[in-house]
Amino acid sequence: MSERPYRLLSGQEHSNWIRLRTLILLRWVAIAGQVTAIAVAQYRFNLQLELALCYLAIGVSAAGNLIAVFAFPENKRLSEFENFLMVLFDLLQLAFLLYLTGGLNNPFALLVLGPVTISAAVMGLRSTLIIGATAIILVTLMAEFHLPLRTEQGFILRIPDVFIFGNWIAIVIAILFIGAYSFRVSNEMRSMSDALSATQLALSREQKLTDLGGVVAAAAHELGTPLATIKLTSAELIEELDDRPDLREDAALIREQADRCRDILRSMGRAGKDDLHLRQAPFSTLVNEAAEPHMNRGKAILYNEEPLEGGDFQQPTVMRKPEIIHGLRNLVQNAVDFAKTTVWIDAAWNDDRIILRICDDGRGFPPQLIGRIGDPFVRRRRGESELKQRPEYEGMGLGLFIAKTLLERTGAQLRFANGTDTFQTLNPYQDRRGAIVEVSWPRKKIDALAGGGSPALGKNIPLEI
Repeated sequence: MSERPYRLLSGQEHSNWIRLRTLILLRWVAIAGQVTAIAVAQYRFNLQLELALCYLAIGVSAAGNLIAVFAFPENKRLSEFENFLMVLFDLLQLAFLLYLTGGLNNPFALLVLGPVTISAAVMGLRSTLIIGATAIILVTLMAEFHLPLRTEQGFILRIPDVFIFGNWIAIVIAILFIGAYSFRVSNEMRSMSDALSATQLALSREQKLTDLGGVVAAAAHELGTPLATIKLTSAELIEELDDRPDLREDAALIREQADRCRDILRSMGRAGKDDLHLRQAPFSTLVNEAAEPHMNRGKAILYNEEPLEGGDFQQPTVMRKPEIIHGLRNLVQNAVDFAKTTVWIDAAWNDDRIILRICDDGRGFPPQLIGRIGDPFVRRRRGESELKQRPEYEGMGLGLFIAKTLLERTGAQLRFANGTDTFQTLNPYQDRRGAIVEVSWPRKKIDALAGGGSPALGKNIPLEI
């Protein structure tokens, strides 16, 4: 299965998620705080401020809010550039107010971290770097250039130069650290959200295919008896209508069309599954179903099954869960894509665990990414040989992430290694020098017979469409 459909999700512009109304509300809160701080400084502490310029700066911010409220709909979502302009304006307006009220002598200088944090959380790297750099430049200028805070008696309120320098250092470090931290965490959350959406899409598709297989198998089962009756009756009519060639041809046509209906139903249900296999199947059947789309892609897929020490010789019967089928299919696809000639699939089990190993004779996993396999959107440069081998694959890690997520949802544990690694313990065979993936389930998690035998099938439940 191609990974191209899942790539589209990562191209969404996440900055478009922010509504204009949200930033307008935050700005009103900031305006209210600024007005309150100036009023307290003026009337409570009798500080001599440039009130006209202070209220002018606040008025410009309020006017911008009012224009945005009346000029744009409430549900407008901002683009990356519009977000950038809004945050940059707020940063410049705040810096101007701090310039008028003592610069870094003003304890509210820490508020410059607000626009930086917002930009890191909702914008791209370039916009975040520009906002952060602008904040550092403004803080540096405010350390030297600002209007002093004067009391009613004319005294200048200022802190020692060493504290000014300490405030500057603290604010710059906070801008760098909080900006980088917020950007990194937000980017991880966005990537995980996209990847989980792709996983849900894959699971939904597999569930629909499973449901469709159930409909086909049920139809084949239910229509089997009527079709057999039609064939039997038409055969008897053919024998009895030897003296009526025209009617005999009609009876032969009826039998031919009945055979055609049977063949169509069988072809729609690939493996001719019966009702039992819709809910449970031998483990080998499940693995073969997962690997079936990749059987004829020019690589040999060799399957082997054997019990572990102390295990029953009879292979386990497991639940046919879409998560297992799709997850194993992605792992087999990855092995076939990168194998040179052969892929090995080994199944083993005992009373406690069911284990599946998928190995190939390719180059194996990049050693520097072994610890990150299963993370979404893991990118790396590819050589010319890989570009020719998988021209449509961009190495985003979604296929393995989807497989790992779906299989872990069923209780599985996954381990990854390379056959060339002398310290790996997953596979003892010397000819399997490529990638190795081990999927291990507690048997009680997927064994259909655990807890007292095969579940009753009952009547077919109509699908809700």
